[in-house]
Amino acid sequence: MYNRRKFLQTTGIAAAGSLLVKNAAAAYKTGEIKNIALQLWTVKEDMDKDPKGTLSQIASYGYTEIEGFEGSKGMFWGMTPAEFEAYTKSLGIKMVSSHCNNTNQLGGKDGLEGKAVQAISIGMRYLLCPYKGPQKSIDDFKRIADEFNGCGKICKRNGVTFGYHNHDYTFKPVDGQIPMDVLLDNTDPDLVVFELDLYWAITAGIDPIHYFDKYPKRFRLVHVKDRKKDAAQGDGDASCILGEGQIGWESLLRHGKNRGVRYFIVEQERFDNSTPLASAEADAKYLKPLIRRI
Repeated sequence: MYNRRKFLQTTGIAAAGSLLVKNAAAAYKTGEIKNIALQLWTVKEDMDKDPKGTLSQIASYGYTEIEGFEGSKGMFWGMTPAEFEAYTKSLGIKMVSSHCNNTNQLGGKDGLEGKAVQAISIGMRYLLCPYKGPQKSIDDFKRIADEFNGCGKICKRNGVTFGYHNHDYTFKPVDGQIPMDVLLDNTDPDLVVFELDLYWAITAGIDPIHYFDKYPKRFRLVHVKDRKKDAAQGDGDASCILGEGQIGWESLLRHGKNRGVRYFIVEQERFDNSTPLASAEADAKYLKPLIRRI
């Protein structure tokens, strides 16, 4: 397991991993990343109260992409997919991905296939399983990998890509193995991608650069979420505004981009002395110039 302190020191230096990046950039760099996205979970209460007004605010902060989730009003917040697409297009934003529930329910209108049909109808690129929870054995994670391959086949035939979003439990050893490695090694790269939540990886004491290097092009999306400077190892309730925490973002995101990451998605879950919308605005102000530099 990789040492978190060593990682934080390393990613705080712009030259970190520069030799590896130089050697691999030509192989994995497929285009410049010019957009930043927001995971709507960050502003979930605002979305519940006023989805259209909240989306308008998000657009005004400079976000051009969003990632959804299945809230109380569904992935499209009470709108039809066509209505949602028309409204977001009028704001200059696009939903590129969404977390979706019950991915083990495959068929039917409310199953994964129905969600994939809706997703592709608005040009969405990814449907993601957000959570599976800790499992009792590594064989349970192997069964989940098989499940994900089946999900990937359904999504692929409908024109979207299936993926998985981690929490810290995915990096905690089970039966002497790391579940994240088992999921990566037992899923078909043509069917299943991964969204690396950088906050949860670092919370678990993991160096994300190791995973970018070991599994290039498997992580197409990342969650960009900072951790408080005084957060203890393993503290999962330590989210803060980007740039105010302990993570050295510039070299980390540059490394991810050169290993196949295509979407940087802001997420924040704690709002000390702020509000979700004000925090989302501050996060955008920090990330936009950083994206231009890398």
